[in-house]
Amino acid sequence: MYAVTLDGFGGPEVIRWTQVPDPPAPGPGEISIDVVAAGVNRADLLQRKGNYPPPPGASDILGLECSGIVAAVGAGVSGLSPGDRVAALLSGGGYAQRVVVPAGQVLPLPENVNTVSGAALPEVAATVWSNLVMRAGLHEGQLLLVHGGGSGIGTHAIQVARERGARVAVTAGSQYKLDRCRELGADIGINYREQDFVEIIGERGGADIVLDNMGAAYLVRNVRALAEDGQLCIIGMQGGVKAEFIIPELLGKRGTIHATNLRRRPATGPSSKAEIIAELRQHLWPLIASGAVVPVVHAEVPVTEAARAHELLDSPETVGKVLLRIDSA
Repeated sequence: MYAVTLDGFGGPEVIRWTQVPDPPAPGPGEISIDVVAAGVNRADLLQRKGNYPPPPGASDILGLECSGIVAAVGAGVSGLSPGDRVAALLSGGGYAQRVVVPAGQVLPLPENVNTVSGAALPEVAATVWSNLVMRAGLHEGQLLLVHGGGSGIGTHAIQVARERGARVAVTAGSQYKLDRCRELGADIGINYREQDFVEIIGERGGADIVLDNMGAAYLVRNVRALAEDGQLCIIGMQGGVKAEFIIPELLGKRGTIHATNLRRRPATGPSSKAEIIAELRQHLWPLIASGAVVPVVHAEVPVTEAARAHELLDSPETVGKVLLRIDSA
């Protein structure tokens, strides 16, 4: 088969579309997927630069999510058959023509979601649902602050929170992105280049939950933006890895900080990928099947132009997901 490989670590220029060995046949509890599309994530950019190695046993091929057609199923797999359209959460290997994945990390695609767009769902859905719903208990009437509202995570979080009856505030770096966020259901738009989100959120009593992709750069300000009993969910480190803050500020608000990583979760068991996928199938997938929550796709790029897809993800004009079309190779 063909897959994206790296000619060393560095910028997008190290990306190559080359022939690699076929994956093995699916073992017990696994399925193989003929990949139609793969989502591009910031973790892929970090791995390309040499800053995010795959966990032990995972493929070193980029790609943490894909959509496609079931090619074969291993022993003990039920509910999925060859020919089914699916989306899958991966530990790696999505930028390829075929991938093998535990069946517990696979979701059937609703009829109203085309196969390519399906690749925009696994990572954002698993990240948002596991953090905001399973961990933080997002519910009606709460105020959620989402940093990076125009990102794939952000555009999905807005829709999920809206459907759960929460108010949503977002930060973004342009009016264009803020307008798109409002179209999806955001109530408050904050241009972080011109406005202070701590002040604006404080005027509204503070955020019950903050979903943060920035890490160190926003830690102190996120704590100050929390309401009493508020929760800060850290899911990224785009703003650095080291920070200090005054503990009494967190104590005074009875605040909680969660920090989670999706890729390194176990395949099965408590807090596993399979547990999250099962939650998505039961609670989120009906919202997607009804059209209440939709995949937001900025661009579909042929996999042979994967370098351009990585550049697009870094573009300030990108709203939603960037997808690689494997079927175009």
